[in-house]
Amino acid sequence: MTDLRHVLSPGRIGRLELPHRVVMGAMHLGFEARDDDGAALAAFYAERARGGAGLMVTGGAAVSAEGAGGPGYGVLGDAAFHARLRRVTRRVHREGGLIALQLFHAGRYARPAPSGPPPVAPSAVHSRFSGREPYAMTPQRVRGTVEDFARGAALARDLGFDAVEVMGSEGYLVDQFLSPLTNLRDDEWGGDAVRRGRFGAEVTRAVRTAVGEDFPVVVRFTGIDLMDGGTPQEDVLAFARALAAAGADALNVGVGWHESPVPSVQAVVPPGVWTPFAVRVKEVVGDLPVIAGNRVNRLETAEAILAGTPIDLVSMARPFLADAGLVSAARRGRPVNVCLACNQACVDHSLTEREVSCMVNPRAGRESVPRWSVRPVRPRTVAVVGGGPAGLQAARRAALAGHRVELYEAAEALGGQFRMARQVPGKADYGGTIAYFAAELARLGVRVHLGRAIGAADLGLLRSHDGVIVASGTRPRRVDVPGADLPNVLTYPEAFARHAREGLEGRVAIVGGGGVAADLAHLLSRGHGPLGEDERFLRRHGLAAGPVPVTARTEVTLVQRGARTAGRTGRSTRWAVLAELREQGVRVLRETACLRITPAGVWIAGPDGAERLVEAETVVVAAGQVTDRAVPALAGDAGVWHRLAGGARDAEGLDAVRAFAEGFAAAAEFDERGPGALEPAGPGNRGGTVNG
Repeated sequence: MTDLRHVLSPGRIGRLELPHRVVMGAMHLGFEARDDDGAALAAFYAERARGGAGLMVTGGAAVSAEGAGGPGYGVLGDAAFHARLRRVTRRVHREGGLIALQLFHAGRYARPAPSGPPPVAPSAVHSRFSGREPYAMTPQRVRGTVEDFARGAALARDLGFDAVEVMGSEGYLVDQFLSPLTNLRDDEWGGDAVRRGRFGAEVTRAVRTAVGEDFPVVVRFTGIDLMDGGTPQEDVLAFARALAAAGADALNVGVGWHESPVPSVQAVVPPGVWTPFAVRVKEVVGDLPVIAGNRVNRLETAEAILAGTPIDLVSMARPFLADAGLVSAARRGRPVNVCLACNQACVDHSLTEREVSCMVNPRAGRESVPRWSVRPVRPRTVAVVGGGPAGLQAARRAALAGHRVELYEAAEALGGQFRMARQVPGKADYGGTIAYFAAELARLGVRVHLGRAIGAADLGLLRSHDGVIVASGTRPRRVDVPGADLPNVLTYPEAFARHAREGLEGRVAIVGGGGVAADLAHLLSRGHGPLGEDERFLRRHGLAAGPVPVTARTEVTLVQRGARTAGRTGRSTRWAVLAELREQGVRVLRETACLRITPAGVWIAGPDGAERLVEAETVVVAAGQVTDRAVPALAGDAGVWHRLAGGARDAEGLDAVRAFAEGFAAAAEFDERGPGALEPAGPGNRGGTVNG
């Protein structure tokens, strides 16, 4: 096992003893307001307590209706929410865990229901994040909001929570008071740095008074807001001292605002890069515990932070979605699933009022739903065809239930399209996902057959199993234009493979504008330089001095029919990827038709209809993917129970979130239904489907 002596050593916040030095950070889950008596919330946190999470912080609990981030937020004035929270604390304590309630007010970021109260803030400054202009708070409303935080804290103690955290980062209300961008007041609550910081200090002082000296109070505040003209660093550090003086037992250092032009939690952000900003806070508050976080996705990274800096604790949030047993698995030396910072099923769902889950762990957020649980069943044999995301998830899920599983993968390695994704800048951890599932399959006794395509001669093999899960994936979509079969034309899998072997140099034209095309453009245009990833990122965003030198670069042009590049990429990630492409000089030709391909490049017609040549030594077709129907048809012909998952079911709109979820669901259905008569096949789909 990796040396995690600092991570696994006990910690402390105030009088609260912690079993280790990792805090599970707050995540809005989207089912805090669900009318289920708190079953989903309690199951979510209880599972992580069983997995050794230690102190967990809930998603934001709004201290007033006007402070709710959206209709899915719980409001502390709601008696039904009290009952749900009490169920959470009882379940968590039954599992031996600790839990803190996060006290939350969105301010100008609030997205209330149409009939709800309008958003309020220090000043009437429009928010690009919420699309609203708030009402400026009166002095009386400011003081009333301070009292709302205090009442929320007292309620948290009454409901059995072990601590509270004041949410004062990421651009929410406390931040809005602190920043000169959003606090335009000239009264006791604004006008200079001290008065702008008064609200956060008064909230902390009121919370401390409400809960007493022996109850831990954590304040999460922004160590650097990444906003042009935002709060200067000297004001941030002075604010940290004011929070400590007001009675905080620990400071949890956040990074960035939702409106910031600099990414803070996306995959393009190197893990652990924000630690120096938390260290600056620690240097001015002395012995007061400081928690660092943002883009810490492995316990090994947390160990390096704790071993190499004066930081006291590390916050990890999304990694507990990827693996609820993160800490206990590490203690036992078992494989740990890794958060990819893809944001697809967590942050993006939260921003669009959907319930949160996890791409690589579709059980996350569904812990109270029986079909998303794994229980031992009567063992049977199941063949899984395909070793990409859907097949890996199906094989693991079936093996956990006790089935005898054989996985057949046509390629010489597991991973499917994740083998390509792991090459893309910021996506190296996709290789970690492959490694996790490979290790789990080995641990669970799954027989893996690599380089083993399933063909017409294998009907007997398929019939020898009680069930078959087909996750054979997709193949690249061809473009029907003259020259598409020339030697200088590659499919996108061929381009990724050639780049991995020898690189692609010179001029490259990519036909297509989806997520795969954008990823390939990002990879090919990145080049090589002498800087490490942390230093490159900080310089790239003006957070460290010096240029970003590049020693080699491929000249890349994207040719796309549509008007929106990477249009299906999630809201929280797409803008960061497009910014990288702009920075690296990728030329994007939108609403452009590919007419023909020649050895000299691609002839195109733009929006004006004029034809011209995009010169390129290499042309890559990344125009989507289609389902390969061969193996699904064989499974139907075999006459055994079978289900299709991922790209084998339908390539339209396919992403890894759907693939992992459908792999899990197919294996769950094998438990539930078992071998039996085939249902009638639907159009284009033999043997039925599963819901992801």
